[in-house]
Amino acid sequence: MRANVSSRLSTDTPVLFSLIEAIRKGEIKVPQFQRPFVWKAPQAFNLLDSIANNYPIGSLLLWKTPSKLATDRNIGDFQLPVTDDLTPTDYVLDGQQRLTVIYSCLGAPVNGGGFAAGYHVRDDEFVEMPPSLDPLVFPLRLMYDTTKLLDFRTDLRLQTNGPALNEALDALVHAITNYRLPVVTLKDLKVEEVCPIFERINSSGTRLSTYDLMVAATWTPNFNLHDEVRVIRTGLSRKGFGDVDGDTILKCLAAVKVGSVKSSDITGLREIKEKKMMDDLVARTKEAMLKAVDLLTTEFRIYSWDFLPYEALIVVLTKVYADRAALNPQQVKRVRQWFWRAAISERYRVGGEAFVSKDIGKVSDFVLDGQGTSESFGEVPADITWGRTPFRANNSKSRAFVLMLAHLQPRNVTNGAAIDVASALSAWNRREFHHVHPRGYLESIDEPLEHNAIANICMLTASQNKLVSDSDPKQYLPTCATALGGQAEHVFASNLLPSLHGGFPYDKADYSTFLRSRCDLIGQLARHLCNGQTR
Repeated sequence: MRANVSSRLSTDTPVLFSLIEAIRKGEIKVPQFQRPFVWKAPQAFNLLDSIANNYPIGSLLLWKTPSKLATDRNIGDFQLPVTDDLTPTDYVLDGQQRLTVIYSCLGAPVNGGGFAAGYHVRDDEFVEMPPSLDPLVFPLRLMYDTTKLLDFRTDLRLQTNGPALNEALDALVHAITNYRLPVVTLKDLKVEEVCPIFERINSSGTRLSTYDLMVAATWTPNFNLHDEVRVIRTGLSRKGFGDVDGDTILKCLAAVKVGSVKSSDITGLREIKEKKMMDDLVARTKEAMLKAVDLLTTEFRIYSWDFLPYEALIVVLTKVYADRAALNPQQVKRVRQWFWRAAISERYRVGGEAFVSKDIGKVSDFVLDGQGTSESFGEVPADITWGRTPFRANNSKSRAFVLMLAHLQPRNVTNGAAIDVASALSAWNRREFHHVHPRGYLESIDEPLEHNAIANICMLTASQNKLVSDSDPKQYLPTCATALGGQAEHVFASNLLPSLHGGFPYDKADYSTFLRSRCDLIGQLARHLCNGQTR
């Protein structure tokens, strides 16, 4: 059943001074989400100009909760005040850059630190406050100080065209002091309820993840989730997996702890209050993830996060290694069966956290104890599928196909030189992949079949790729075969290309003939791997 949060959601349109006062009192705080984005002076001036012209600047999204979150005081040059902890507190989930600029420019102490802006009354523009006072630059931090505001107005009368300048200042003061900012407040919602709401409402396009909130949430005074995740990442970075995101590591922690990646189980990790218990879980998870990555590298030629077909694969495998420190040959074979079937059949494309959570136990039982059958993890697609599915970096079948090619230790079809698979697969580098029938050539003959089909891809180093360019395959492939001489059959086979000895007519075959033959070869290898065989 969907959670009804409407009764715990309120909307309001307070004036800016009300928000500034709430910040001063510590009733509104900015949680620490480790966001790299920082506003600069031009963005602050644009925001102030929008307020002065009564333009909408979006809304704020606040989360009122008794939970204590780690907070930021400084965002770049913009500073917020030091305040006491209050219960409950409104934490800014969306709009923290805007609200921080508003406080720093309009509400901070006149001589306080951080970015300070002024309004040049003659030039009608916002500027950074000069080192020394300028009678034509109104310090915006005086906006709500009536006495100092009147003093500035008095001095302004002494300037040339003083009355007109005062009118301009009065218009600005009226616009800013009467400006209202829409605020949506979520009251007493759980972390798992806040995240999807944020993703629907936020105006910046920035995704707030469960990891963001879990990092900000205070667990114990001597435990910092971000630090613990950094320890795991450091270990993984030595193996090419340092860019694994925080959400994935949280899922691995939950999988190891309770065998589930459901949101409630991930956020439930906060219930672990004993530091030793949490340290033990982190250590166990790190060790299991390192073993999982080792297996992914040695068995499947996965040298970076970019080539992992699904996040779920490393989460499930981490749980397996958490339960069994070492796998015997039969267990490794069953891992191969599950991995290839799941990747090739796109098992984790849909289903979500509940499906993956169910699979954690199912895969563990299959791998460790031989319960169930490999067929339950996915069917090998019809051979023709490889000729119809486009080659895409974010597509599981494409990634699985690249790993299948890497499994064959391919050589350049142009010169027979070995391809450094570890280098080619250390990041998604399109220059290392080549259309056997070049797209430019296919376009020139108006070929109606899918030009970017998976079955039309082979691995080729960037330098050799340039040499082939858009050449006619009826010419360049026979030329390559002749130049390769006695090693031609081996080189072509290492790229899963139709056999020369088998009589494939490269000098005459059209694109459809080539695709049919290549699809048969890909299908044979796919079935071979899905049965747990290595070569």
